[in-house]
Amino acid sequence: MLDAIAVPPRGGALRTRPTTTLALAALATVAMAGVAFAQDAPPPTIDKGDTAWMLVATALVVSMTAPGLALFYGGLVRSKNMLSVLMQCFACLGLISVQWVVFGYTLAFGETQSGLIGGLDFLGLAGVGADPNPDYAATLPHLTFMMFQGTFAIITPALIVGAFAERMKFSAFLIFTFLWATLIYAPLAHWVWGVGGWIRGLGALDFAGGTVVHISSGISALAAALLIGKRIGHGHEPMPPHNLPFTVAGAAMLWVGWFGFNAGSALAADGIAANALVTTHVGAAAATLGWIVIEWLVRGKPTVLGAASGAVAGLVSITPGAGFVTPMSAIAIGFLGGMICFYGIRLKEAFGADDALDVVGVHGVGGTWGALATGIFATKAVNAAGADGLLYGNPGQLVTQAIGVGATLVFCFVGAFILLKVTDVLVGLRATEEDEYAGLDLSQHSERAYVLGSVAE
Repeated sequence: MLDAIAVPPRGGALRTRPTTTLALAALATVAMAGVAFAQDAPPPTIDKGDTAWMLVATALVVSMTAPGLALFYGGLVRSKNMLSVLMQCFACLGLISVQWVVFGYTLAFGETQSGLIGGLDFLGLAGVGADPNPDYAATLPHLTFMMFQGTFAIITPALIVGAFAERMKFSAFLIFTFLWATLIYAPLAHWVWGVGGWIRGLGALDFAGGTVVHISSGISALAAALLIGKRIGHGHEPMPPHNLPFTVAGAAMLWVGWFGFNAGSALAADGIAANALVTTHVGAAAATLGWIVIEWLVRGKPTVLGAASGAVAGLVSITPGAGFVTPMSAIAIGFLGGMICFYGIRLKEAFGADDALDVVGVHGVGGTWGALATGIFATKAVNAAGADGLLYGNPGQLVTQAIGVGATLVFCFVGAFILLKVTDVLVGLRATEEDEYAGLDLSQHSERAYVLGSVAE
């Protein structure tokens, strides 16, 4: 190799030996080949396995809104309001799907505008087609990524339904839901998941929607419950669930659909998706046990409704960390989440709010716990693109998570309160007393859920 090194001859001028010339020529050839290879490198290509999985995951998340959430909520209300809850969940599928395609998607995932909201580059799905978007999912058709994210936009406002169940006018529901999805959900999704979003830039972790979906809906539900007021007879008349089998069936459908929700958020059929699927399942399982245990100790008997609520609480709690924590950590997050949410549903009493179906206690409290727990249990050993949490030597991650949680709570509560006030001015929020007594099924939709036999209201 020494022969290939240029050496200064006598007389001072630099010259090379023949072997040096050959070596330099070889190096130049390799370098030119590298440049050519870089120039001819193929663009991101569609992976059929990833795409197939994400199409399935998208369908699973759609099923979470209807029939999953619709049956879960529908069984919890009185029989005279069963159809109204089904209608509200079903309407979200129609209303938000169209909103998302026309402009919701671009506000969430378009080019960032100062880290606060997406630009209009994808307005009407301009440029969104079969080719991938390398900024988000380089192995998927852009349309697949868009629609998967759209299913999150659909279910999030549907979760808020539980706070004002049995008393909000359907016209008010449509206006508020449209405004909330546009002015609250889309900007928040950009903050947390969009390239350039300011919460994402801080390094906050939210794998599948602890802040974007659950804290946002939970705290907005609190604003709705406070502003719209309590149901007639609340606290004086019994208002038990009219069909617990529906509620348990809905919870089971949510559990299955949540595999698409969390494992699908890996955006690939890979090891991180597998980890998210396992953590989702064991987190829900542990929370079911946690709720059963605490309810048994406090109330003397475990209930079916408690087990179903615990499962949902666990699914909520594990969502932000599903792709960042180990299965053993997921068990701890879920078990504690079940217990925390059991007490969380009592917050409505402290606020004096009629959160009819415990959206605040399960989604607001569970989402908050899950986001903070991610800052405790996350590890790069699971996902190198994530971060280590408190237990892995990085207490700063917990602080970052807390900032994201705090910003979400303030933005969504204030924003939802303002939008509810606007809706009240436009059409009025609440059904009349006469309509509420009759039930929203008849007063808002001129239908009855049950026409044969009698069902207690």
